[in-house]
Amino acid sequence: MTATRFALGAEDAVAFLRGLPAGSVDLIITDPPYESLEKHRAIGTTTRLKHSKASSNDWFQIFRNERFAELFAESYRVLRKHRHCYLFCDAATMFVAKPVAEEHGFRFWKPLVWDKVNIGMGYHYRARYEFILFFEKGKRKVNDLSVPDILQVPRIHRGYPAEKPAKLSEILVRQSSQAGEIVLDPFSGSGSVGVAAATLGRSFVGNDICAEALRITEERLVAVGAERDDTLLSPRQPQLDLAEAKRTGRRRR
Repeated sequence: MTATRFALGAEDAVAFLRGLPAGSVDLIITDPPYESLEKHRAIGTTTRLKHSKASSNDWFQIFRNERFAELFAESYRVLRKHRHCYLFCDAATMFVAKPVAEEHGFRFWKPLVWDKVNIGMGYHYRARYEFILFFEKGKRKVNDLSVPDILQVPRIHRGYPAEKPAKLSEILVRQSSQAGEIVLDPFSGSGSVGVAAATLGRSFVGNDICAEALRITEERLVAVGAERDDTLLSPRQPQLDLAEAKRTGRRRR
């Protein structure tokens, strides 16, 4: 049995996507550090940005709304035809991201609702859900038509900042890919999408500008039996020096 493969990049998400060949991945699942996070920081409803200086802190460099055009353009280019793309976001970001994705060729199906079961941050009515925007390139059915549009998976408590449960990503991976295909996350964080992909027999290509996140991702992927294979990436993509990441323990995202 061939081991599941993975590769990791270490740069700005859009720059990373530009370095990938056209039509080279089968599914995109990603969670950008969207701009409206700063709204919560401004009114003190989240500690995730409590060390913020201007638009970022040790963990996050905010992905500005105006950059969605280049993100979706490159995502559409690298995605094979008849494939799916999922974008995690809040209600404010949904109204920004949806029309931009459509302008760049994606068909919007609907927002899925992730019910986190337990409440999180918030001010007026604390948040218990997040949207997952479901886009399509070409035409492809999901694998199981009985899955509802509300996905109930408990949120991660005291994990990596904004960490998504691997069990949640497993639902999307099962629905929109086949064993042996390649799943991409250009904002991979601590690698939950990669863990889901590897667990289900898919290869994974991830990217993050945080060295600590990539160190954690590699450790998690190896733990579930995946093997690193940098041939999944374009030759020009810079690779993370894991020894340096472990030595410095950097936390810049």
